[in-house]
Amino acid sequence: MAEENIKLYGANWCPDCRRSKAFLGQHRIPYEYLDIEQDTDAQEYVKQLNDNKQIIPTIVFADGSILVEPSDAELAAKLGLQTTASKTFYNLIIVGSGPAGLTAALYAAREGIDTLLVDRSAVGGQAGTTELIENYPGFPGSIGGAELTERMQEQALSFGVEILQAQDITEIASDGRYRTIKTASGDEYRASALLLALGTTYLRLNVPGEEDFIGAGIHFCATCDGPFYRDKDVLVIGGGNSGLQESMFLTRFAKKITILERGEQLGASQILQDKVAELPQIEVRLNSTVEEFKGDGHISGVTVKDVKSGEVEELKPDGVFVFIGLKPNTAFLNGAVELDRWGFITTDKTLQTSVPGIFAAGDVREGSTKQIASATGEGATAALMIRQYLEEQ
Repeated sequence: MAEENIKLYGANWCPDCRRSKAFLGQHRIPYEYLDIEQDTDAQEYVKQLNDNKQIIPTIVFADGSILVEPSDAELAAKLGLQTTASKTFYNLIIVGSGPAGLTAALYAAREGIDTLLVDRSAVGGQAGTTELIENYPGFPGSIGGAELTERMQEQALSFGVEILQAQDITEIASDGRYRTIKTASGDEYRASALLLALGTTYLRLNVPGEEDFIGAGIHFCATCDGPFYRDKDVLVIGGGNSGLQESMFLTRFAKKITILERGEQLGASQILQDKVAELPQIEVRLNSTVEEFKGDGHISGVTVKDVKSGEVEELKPDGVFVFIGLKPNTAFLNGAVELDRWGFITTDKTLQTSVPGIFAAGDVREGSTKQIASATGEGATAALMIRQYLEEQ
């Protein structure tokens, strides 16, 4: 449900406001944000709605209804998202609805495997929040990430896949031949097989404006979004190996790349530092932190602070790429399956984890390439391996 004219009243320092903004953003729900510290009329309106109490977030919907300090579950219910499955047992449960999970779901369902797909946020994962995708086969030019993953969702639904959104998984467990997932809302679902397509999360700077411009000037994948900045100026945040590698890739397109590193020296390997030093398009600025992102619909300014001198200035890049780290969404697994030292799920050649009947695919899997096309390939492979597993049970 894409409900328009939602107004979210809050403040930048408010963690519950940030959570509500993130929830709406993850589910691609359009809304207007009003900062009560900058807008006195908005502040007075919040008091009027809350018996002269300044309570935030206060969210006003198009139908005139109001939610005050809502939980994610309350927001999901208001927005009409399906949060409870029709059954408690399925042949296959897939956790994660990015390209790997969606592809596995439609392949499995097409084979007659009763499939439940569960995700904590919107269908599509990180791919769904990518502004434009130019390197996915079959779409000359480009296609929006939201459109591509919505097509995948529609295809999966056409084969009978059941999809739950806004459901945090708190635990997975094995009981003989069955696998169980438990949700934060207290529901429990069982299956003969389980696929973990949990994806990864790009580490964020957590500064004002960041959430507002993701996909609208702030990016996390140079391979995906670099071509949009041909002959333009871009800012790269992060001086580690990934920051320098992606900066070198961006030289194929951008006119100028400025790397910001908060430390006194770059954290990347010396070989990469030497290579970057030879590229005239790249400038490195040390002891620099981002304080705020600014813009109107698309990023137009970045406030940067010199941590030594305290001097603050505003840069005007055409786009920003953030490379401060990537973490797999596996924290809740708590030893349920084997992970590598970085938290990625280890699998065998059939994509089965250390626990029989539990498989993994996509970005969360150790050794994956973190590309949409390969994620869909892994999803298809996992579905076929799961079919074979189920036939042998």
